[in-house]
Amino acid sequence: MEPIRVFVVDDHPMIRHGLAAMLSSERDMTWVGEAADGVEAISTAPAVAPDVVLMDLVMPRLDGVGAIEALKPVLPLTRFVVLTSVLDPFEVRRAMSAGAAGFLLKNASTQELVTVIQAAYRGQRVMAPEVTDALAASERAAGRGSDLTQRERELLALMARGLSNQDISTALAIAMPTVKFHVTNILAKLHADNRTEAVLVALRHKLVNLE
Repeated sequence: MEPIRVFVVDDHPMIRHGLAAMLSSERDMTWVGEAADGVEAISTAPAVAPDVVLMDLVMPRLDGVGAIEALKPVLPLTRFVVLTSVLDPFEVRRAMSAGAAGFLLKNASTQELVTVIQAAYRGQRVMAPEVTDALAASERAAGRGSDLTQRERELLALMARGLSNQDISTALAIAMPTVKFHVTNILAKLHADNRTEAVLVALRHKLVNLE
């Protein structure tokens, strides 16, 4: 079986050299080239047609996502694995949308990196547990309050302005039990223990506008 041919893109020479040494010690892998940024990767990687590209995200001139987007059409069989110190859910989604087959942090062990390269080579998409957790947390946060009804949003806006249940009852011309019912639902949907926490969540996620 031919070894997996790996190309490294990173703007730090020490990381490139360290990865090259690591790959050289693996029996089923071989280092076939490197680039210091996305622009250099676009000009050099196609000539060696690697099986897997280890791609940093934050680099001068052209970042990892831009490089993947440019290289994917000319290297359709190549798998791209992001190897970065940046754990940003937005950047993870950008990389995956561009065609990344894996996402791993630079503090990963050699065995973790080898496993991800092998999985990507086989056509599997693999992400480090920390990345999966960050994505899940981001999705939960983004979805908080999305199921509020229009009436609940109206009440929440009044709560954010400091109105009591009685004041809200008067302002919206609804009975006090109805106000309490809506407030209970709002707390449950925002996963808040009290009105103050609900208002803080609403402001943090821009569910209300106090202007």
